[in-house]
Amino acid sequence: MIATRTEKYIGHLFLAALMLFTVLPFVSIFFTALHPSGSLPSGLEWPDEPQWGNFVEAFRVAEMGELVVSSSLIVIGVVPVSLAFSTMAGFAIGLLRIPGARWLLLLFIFGLTLPFEGIVIPLYYLAREIGILNTRLAIVLPLIGLFMPFGVFWMRAHFANMPNEITESARVDGASTWDLFRRIHLPLARGPIASLAILLSIWTWNQFLLALVLVEDPTQRTMAGALGAFQGHYATDIPLLCAGTIVILLPTFVIFVVLQRQLVTALLQGSVKG
Repeated sequence: MIATRTEKYIGHLFLAALMLFTVLPFVSIFFTALHPSGSLPSGLEWPDEPQWGNFVEAFRVAEMGELVVSSSLIVIGVVPVSLAFSTMAGFAIGLLRIPGARWLLLLFIFGLTLPFEGIVIPLYYLAREIGILNTRLAIVLPLIGLFMPFGVFWMRAHFANMPNEITESARVDGASTWDLFRRIHLPLARGPIASLAILLSIWTWNQFLLALVLVEDPTQRTMAGALGAFQGHYATDIPLLCAGTIVILLPTFVIFVVLQRQLVTALLQGSVKG
């Protein structure tokens, strides 16, 4: 069914309104960050003398260099392990259809419903008991477990849609299960694995709650987790708080701009195969 010109016009207007509604808060934060320290700006108001030094001060207080290193270490600790476990589990459930695969899949789907807010307190006591509280491991290990349900569900969708003829031909040629996974299906799954890696990297980089609760040292948190330190420094200084927010969110924005095509591909692929 072909959309009429009126329908396209209404659709474009709706998308423009939605984009404006999404962008305005960020524009407001940016304008506020340019006001003098200690002032109380009102909404979308461009200052008479923009204080670009607020961003320099925010960069200094945020210890941006150490935060980038810390966030990178956390991403490196979470994403490869999550990808490996998710890919192997998705292969076993989706293609090998091991005994109890249906119940395992339901268990992982149930894991998708668990909110971070509901388990952060038990995670705090568990991390304290095993001696990793206030370390990056307190963020890395829970994130690996919390990302597993989505990762397995994502990779299972790919392997479940692979033609059976590929597996049968490999079996006839004498391929073992390990050969089937490593030499045949793993190369064919590069697209879904890359898409999943992008999503997990962004989610890990932007993790706020676990970093804030499980790690006291701001320099060992993620970039988003450092917002808690800013609230402590500038709880009443709105312009500097907004400047710190922009400085912390800037790397995520750059990543999104650079990888936007891959992100769109990842989301569309997940919607089709899911």
